[in-house]
Amino acid sequence: MLCSPRRKLIRIFFGITGVVLLGAPGALAQAWWGSIQYGPPEVKDGFLPVPSIATSLPQNGDPAGYRKWLGERGVVYGLEYTNDVLANVRGGLRTGTINQGKLQGILTVDFGKMAGWNGLTMFANFFQIHNTGRIRRDYVGGINTIAAIEAVPTTRLSEVWFEQSFAGDKASLKAGQLAADTEFFYSELSQMFLQSDWPTIAAVNLPSGGAAYPLSTPGVRLKVQPIKNVWLKLAVLNGDPAGPGPGDEQLRNRYGLNFRVNDPPFVIGEVEFQHNNGTKDDGLATTLKLGGWGHFGRFNDQRFANDGTLLANPLGSGVPLRHRGNNGLYAVIDQQLYRPKDGDSQSGISIFSRMSLSPSDRNLVDRYFDGGIVFGGLIPKRPDDRFGVSVIYAKFSDSIRAFDQDKVLFTGVPGPIRGHETNLELTYVAQIVPGWLVQPNLQFIWHPSGDATKYATVVGARSIWRY
Repeated sequence: MLCSPRRKLIRIFFGITGVVLLGAPGALAQAWWGSIQYGPPEVKDGFLPVPSIATSLPQNGDPAGYRKWLGERGVVYGLEYTNDVLANVRGGLRTGTINQGKLQGILTVDFGKMAGWNGLTMFANFFQIHNTGRIRRDYVGGINTIAAIEAVPTTRLSEVWFEQSFAGDKASLKAGQLAADTEFFYSELSQMFLQSDWPTIAAVNLPSGGAAYPLSTPGVRLKVQPIKNVWLKLAVLNGDPAGPGPGDEQLRNRYGLNFRVNDPPFVIGEVEFQHNNGTKDDGLATTLKLGGWGHFGRFNDQRFANDGTLLANPLGSGVPLRHRGNNGLYAVIDQQLYRPKDGDSQSGISIFSRMSLSPSDRNLVDRYFDGGIVFGGLIPKRPDDRFGVSVIYAKFSDSIRAFDQDKVLFTGVPGPIRGHETNLELTYVAQIVPGWLVQPNLQFIWHPSGDATKYATVVGARSIWRY
């Protein structure tokens, strides 16, 4: 049975949700600006990203017509501002409230419209990040994502790339500064949750967290559609977006301008299958992805030193044994369980999951799972609203657990034996007007950073404005 403080938090969460429901005449639209994964951005009238608050403004927020003029020539731009007000109200490192925001500017260029070069597009985006503290690092002290926009305050270039499609749009090649998390190891259903992000198993095991928000790095990506509803993707990226060194990796590449190309490469590949995902389909939608990654650098052993002793042994060298390379396997599934009449692949009731494993000897986390359930279009008079529950489970590797036990044995000082960190999130997303979303949120965190004696509870709300 839930304790009284937790019941109060749940009442607060549903109270905020009720206010949102009563005050929001519109409903949640699909992911902004179409799907960067599967094709060109979705735009209205050739120049407005979908959805956009511009549609609620006089003359679509473009009284002089400049935005339309650029769109007719293949240039489409947009701005998105995300704001989180989140409070750690119980447990963790300390209680307190943070306010964080991310302004994102996005630009796409269709060179077919601009210069007659069909199939060539360009994409670029930047972030302006600010906050009064970082909820995960400064307040909870865990490793799993709590709010995916959390990052070091700065203005930084993110991605900038060119993509050329060929073979009748059945294949494309992308080159430039890339982020792997926009196309790989990705569940579309999970994107409504604040804690949905580049999975923990990759973020803590790869140098500088890998090429994922807020970092990106030079690379190339090939995508091929050999048959209907099947995609093959392969990317080769520089293996360390920030470069080696002490301190926070985001500070080592604070403005996104390092453009490193000499680090050992990171390779990731994925095969994707879709069924009944079209707007005219009426069966249950399925998306299945199987993938794997490899890194060609060297990685420290988590338990043994280079002289064969235990790292926790004060009489040993204390220098970790080095392993050549690292790798991981993963699977992603989005499965619709109920599809309303005339509903799309995101409506009704759906479940999602991401699962992954990596070698224990050279990694902090060797097993990972996240998943959840999403309800869409099930509330009368609010057919496009969505709400759901998601969970993240990150298991610390067997080698890490053994190291912790060794440390207790050699020092004689009791300490935590890291086991797992688990997060649970409840959230509701509603659209006040097209392009303005409000999202109350409640999260419970068990065993932050693997410490079984700790826990935390986070409550708050997210707002998103898109223009």
